[in-house]
Amino acid sequence: MQRAPTAFKTAEAATNDMPLLETIGLTKAFDGFIAVQNLNLKVSRGSIHALIGPNGAGKTTSFNLITKFILPSAGRILFRGVDITPLPPVIVARQGLARSFQISSVFPHLTALENVRIALQRHRGESFDLWRSRRILDVLNDEALAILSRVGLAELSDHLATELPYGRKRALEIATTLALRPEILLLDEPTAGMASGDVQMISELIKGLGREYTILMVEHNLRMVSDICDWVTVLARGRVIAEGEYGIVASNPTVQEAYLGGVDAGLKV
Repeated sequence: MQRAPTAFKTAEAATNDMPLLETIGLTKAFDGFIAVQNLNLKVSRGSIHALIGPNGAGKTTSFNLITKFILPSAGRILFRGVDITPLPPVIVARQGLARSFQISSVFPHLTALENVRIALQRHRGESFDLWRSRRILDVLNDEALAILSRVGLAELSDHLATELPYGRKRALEIATTLALRPEILLLDEPTAGMASGDVQMISELIKGLGREYTILMVEHNLRMVSDICDWVTVLARGRVIAEGEYGIVASNPTVQEAYLGGVDAGLKV
C-alpha cells in the first residue's frame, strides 16, 4: 500500500530548504554615507552564488559585514538559521564560514605546505605550537598535502609562497581557507588581476569545489560568473537591483544601466 504524502516535512528536509546563509535588512552607514542598504540575501545550500556590481556597489563591504570584520548599522545575519550578528569574526569562522581576500594573505616566506599546515593548526585548539619541534606538526602533513592536491598544488608543496606564480598563489589562499574545514566559502574577487590562463584555472577549481561546498563570491569577471554560478545577486549603490540566473540579470535594463549606462552594456557573454 502506497503511503499517503504528508503535509509535514522532515527536520532534514526543512533544514535543506532553509538558506545556509541569509541577511535580513543588512545596512552599513559610514558618517552618513550608506555603503550597504537593506541587503536581503539568501544563499542556498550547495550553490555557487555570485555577488556582482559596478565599482563602489558595496560588494566587499557586504562581505566584511557577513564575516564580522565590520559591524552593521542595522539588520541581521543568519547562518544555518542561527543569528550570528553579535558574534566576533573568530567565532563565525569556527562555525564554518570562511573567506578569502582580494589581496593575497598567505605567508610569503613559508612553503605552500607550511601555509596550509598553519591553517590546520587551528583545529588543535588555541595554540599554534610555534615553540615546539617541527615533528609535532608532521602529523598534519598528510591532510595538508591532500588539500594542496585538491587545488592543484601538490607538486609545489615545498615551494615558498613568494616563488609561486600569481594564479597559484591565489589557489594556495583557497587551500588555506579549505584547511579551516568550512561549510561555506566566501571568495572575494578570486580572479582579480589574473591573466586569462590563470582565470580559467581558478574558475575550474571553484567549479569543482562547488560540488562539495556552498560558495558565495564577489567577482568582476562576468564570463566566469556566467560559466559557473547558479545564482547572481546584483548590487548598485549598496542596494540589490536584480537577482536570478545570469542570463536573466544580464538582460535586465536596470543592471545594464548600472554597469555602463545603457543597453548592450557588454554583460552578455
